[in-house]
Amino acid sequence: METIKIKEFLNFLQKDLAISATDLQLALRHPEQTLNLLPMILWQYGLITLNQLDQIFDWLQVH
Repeated sequence: METIKIKEFLNFLQKDLAISATDLQLALRHPEQTLNLLPMILWQYGLITLNQLDQIFDWLQVH
């Protein structure tokens, strides 16, 4: 993912889905972390719902 897209993605997670910066930092510290896996890591940690996971995949598909 390019830098601008990464910033847009993280902004979407925080602004539209109300995922806290603390929760994002926790997921980003995951040893297998890549931005492609971030949605699944957030879901596995219970930081997002299945509905939010669907919204993330929809956003990623459009962008």
